[in-house]
Amino acid sequence: MPGDMQDWDLRVSGLIDHAAREHGNREIVTRWADGAVTRTNWAGIRRDALKLVQALRRIDIYPGERVATLAMNHGRHLAAWYGITGAGCVLHTVNPRLFDDQLAWIVNHAEDRLLFYDAAFRPIVERLLPLCPKLEHAICFDSIEWGMDFDAWIACEDGEAHWTTGCERSPCMLCYTSGTTGQPKGVVYTHRSQVLHTLAMIAPSALDLAPRSVVLPIVPMFHANNWGLPWACAASGAKMVWSQTNDPDALCTLMREEGVTHVAGVPTVWFSMFEHLERTGGELPPIRQVLSGGASVPASVVERLMRAGVRVVQAWGMTETSPIATVTYEPADWDGMTFEQQVAVKSSQGRPLYGAEVRVTALDDPNRELPHDGDTSGALQVRGPWTVQRYFRAEDDAVDSAQWFGTGDVATIAPDGTLHLTDRTKDLIKSGGEWISSVELENAAVGHPDVLEAAAIGIPHPKWDERPLLAVVRKPGVTLAAADLQNYLAGKVARWWLPDAIEFVEELPHTGSGKLDKKALRRLYADYSLPA
Repeated sequence: MPGDMQDWDLRVSGLIDHAAREHGNREIVTRWADGAVTRTNWAGIRRDALKLVQALRRIDIYPGERVATLAMNHGRHLAAWYGITGAGCVLHTVNPRLFDDQLAWIVNHAEDRLLFYDAAFRPIVERLLPLCPKLEHAICFDSIEWGMDFDAWIACEDGEAHWTTGCERSPCMLCYTSGTTGQPKGVVYTHRSQVLHTLAMIAPSALDLAPRSVVLPIVPMFHANNWGLPWACAASGAKMVWSQTNDPDALCTLMREEGVTHVAGVPTVWFSMFEHLERTGGELPPIRQVLSGGASVPASVVERLMRAGVRVVQAWGMTETSPIATVTYEPADWDGMTFEQQVAVKSSQGRPLYGAEVRVTALDDPNRELPHDGDTSGALQVRGPWTVQRYFRAEDDAVDSAQWFGTGDVATIAPDGTLHLTDRTKDLIKSGGEWISSVELENAAVGHPDVLEAAAIGIPHPKWDERPLLAVVRKPGVTLAAADLQNYLAGKVARWWLPDAIEFVEELPHTGSGKLDKKALRRLYADYSLPA
C-alpha cells in the first residue's frame, strides 16, 4: 500500500526558511578582525541569501556548478552558504592555510567558476587566478577589490526569488580532506545527508540546541562542514556569534558580552584559553556547553571544564562523516556515577548517534571484525547515511560491499558501544613488536600542570624498531625538566611507553584545522638519533 504522508525533499534551504519564519529576529553577530561588531538576524541572512541566488543567475552560474569560498567566520560567509546551496549550486569551502599548489589543484579539480574571499586572502587569490583558468569571478566579502564587493554585488537584487528545487540527493556542499597522503580528496555532501546530520546534532543527547542557545563556533567555516553548526543553528533557531580572531582575551570578552552558551573548538583552543586565564587571573565565562573534536581531548581539560560547571561534549568524526558520528552523551546511569567516572565518560569519543554505526577490525584484515570488549584495538570503520560512499570524481567507491568506510583511526569499542580512539594508524609507534599509542602518551603529558601541549612520534631505534620522542611546549614562566616529566609519566603510562627523549620546543606544528601536524613533526626530527 502507498504511504499517505506528504512527500517533501529534504533540502538545506528548508532550514533557513524555518529559521527566518520562526526565529527571524534571532541575532547573527560578527566580531571582525579590527574589533568592529556587525549584527543581522536569520531573516536578514535569508534575504541576503535570496539576493545571492539572483546574482548567481545573473552571471549564469547554474545548479550543480561549484562555487568556492576562501574565508573565515562571519555573517556574510553564512549568507553565502545558504545562497549558493539555495541556488542549487555546490558550496565549496576552501582552506586558506593550504599551500598554493594544493589550493590550485583543489580549485581546478572542483572546476570552481566563482570564488568569494576575505580581503585578508587577496594575496592568495592573486596567486591563484593565473593558475585556475576556469575561475572567472572573484568577489570580496569585506572590502572593494577589483571593482566589486559582496554587499555591492547583491545590493542591486530585490530578494524576490525562489530557491532551486530538486531531489534531496542532489549535491549541496564539497569539502576536501587535508591531503596528508597524496592529493586532497573531495567529499560531496547531499542535501539529504546534511538535513539528517542536522536533526541528529540538535538533539538533547547531542548538542542540545534550542532557540535560547547562543553558539560560538571557533572551528573555522572551511573545516569539515564547520561541524554542521550553520545548518544546526538554523534548524534550532539559535543565535550565532562569529569571531575573526581566536585571541583568548577577545574570545572571553565576546562570550560575556553576547551571552554565549555553546562553544565549539579543537583542544588547542582550550589549551590557549586556560593559559590565558592562569596568566591574567581571569575566570572562564559562564558558558554551558563545550563541543570539542578534531583531536582527542585530554582528561585534564575535560575535568577542568566540568569543575567549572560546563557540559563537555566530545565528538568524533571526520570530513567523510559530515563530520559528527559519535558524541559523549550521558548514559542512563550518569547520575549514579562518581565525578571521576563521569570524567572518564567525557574523555572518550562517546557513542554513535542514530545514523552512524562503528566497528573495529583487525589491522591486517579489514574484514575480520573484533570484539567490542573495551580492550581489543583495531582499525575503526564507520557507515551511515551521512558517511561518504565515493570521493568526488573517483572511479571506485571508498567503502566495501557492506558500506563500511575505513577511517584510518585505531580504536577500542566497549560493550556499551563507547568508542575510545588510541591513535591514527600512521601515528602508532611500534616498539619491539608492540604498539604504543601516541595519543594516550600525549594526553598523559598534558596532564602535568606545567605542560601546555605535547606531541609524540616514533623515532627509528637500532634494537626496538621505534621508540617514542615527546616534543613538549611548557607553560610560560615554568622551568620543567625532562627528568621531572619522565617521573610524572612513570605513574601514568606503562613503563615501556616512557619516551626515550623529551624535547622542549617553543611551539608545535598544526594543520589548518588546528590538529597536531605529525607529518611536519616527523620531518623536523627526521635526522634525530636515539642511543642504542
